[in-house]
Amino acid sequence: MPALQTTIGALSRRRRSPLPGLGLSLGITVTFVTLIVLVPLAGLFWQLAQLGPSDYLFIVSDPRTLAALRITITAAAAATLVNGTFGLILAWVIVRYRFRGRAALDALVDLPFALPTSVAGIALVALYSENGWIGSLLEPLGLQVAYAWTGIVIAMTFTSIPFAVRAIQPLIEELDPDEEAAARTLGASPAQTFLRVTMPQLLPGILTGTGLSFVRSLGEFGAVIFIAGNRPFETEVASLLVRIRLDEFDYPAASAIAGTLLGLSLILLVAINVAQTRIYRRLDGGA
Repeated sequence: MPALQTTIGALSRRRRSPLPGLGLSLGITVTFVTLIVLVPLAGLFWQLAQLGPSDYLFIVSDPRTLAALRITITAAAAATLVNGTFGLILAWVIVRYRFRGRAALDALVDLPFALPTSVAGIALVALYSENGWIGSLLEPLGLQVAYAWTGIVIAMTFTSIPFAVRAIQPLIEELDPDEEAAARTLGASPAQTFLRVTMPQLLPGILTGTGLSFVRSLGEFGAVIFIAGNRPFETEVASLLVRIRLDEFDYPAASAIAGTLLGLSLILLVAINVAQTRIYRRLDGGA
C-alpha cells in the first residue's frame, strides 16, 4: 500500500499543470478572446444589422465598390497562386536540403511578420517605381509595376508568403522517407512519387497556407496603399475604400464593405476545414 500511494502521488505530481487550474485558465482565455476577437466582430455585426438587405445591396452594387472588390479579390487570388507554388518549393528546400545560409533563409521567411507593412510598402515603391532599381529596368520594356495592379499582387505576395511556407513546412518534416523509397523501388518515377505519395500528405498544409494567404491578402492595407496608386476603378483596393468611407463618416458603407470581406474569409476558412477533414479521413483509410 505505501508503494502504491507513492506511485499515485508521483503520477499526480507529474500531471499537475504548471499553469492555474482549468477554471482560472479557461476564464482568462475566454476573456481574452472576447475582448480581442468577439467584441470587434460584434461591433461590425451591429453596424451591419442597421442595414436592410436593400441597403446592403445598394452599397455593395455601387460601381466603385464593385471595382474595388474585383481588384482586391483578383490580386489576392494571384498572390495566393504565387505563394502556393513558391511557398511549397521554399519549404521543401528549407527542410530537405542542407546548405550554407539555410538558417538565414529560414529566418527571412518570417521577415514580413516582423516588418511593419507600411515600411514594406515604401521599400517596394523604392524598388519598383520608375526610378527604382528594378522598375528602371522594367520601364524600357513597357512593364509597370508600381501604381498598377501588378504592384498590388507583389505587395500581397510579400506580406502573406510566411503563411504558405509555415503551414507546409511541418508536414514536409513529418514525411516518411521510407514511403518514397518504397515507391521508387516499385518503379515509380520521381514525378509519380511526388504526385501520388508526397503530394496527398502535403495537401492539407497547402490548403491551409494558401487559404490563410488569401484571407490575409484580402485585408492588406499598409503595404498596398503605397504601391497601388489608389486610383478609383483601377488600383483602389477594398480596405482603402473602407478607410475612405470611415473618413467620410459613412459607417454603414464601411461596414457593408468590411462585412463582405469578412464573409468571404469565413466561407473560405470553413471550406478549407471541411476539405481538410475529408483529406485526413481519406489518408487514414476512412470514408
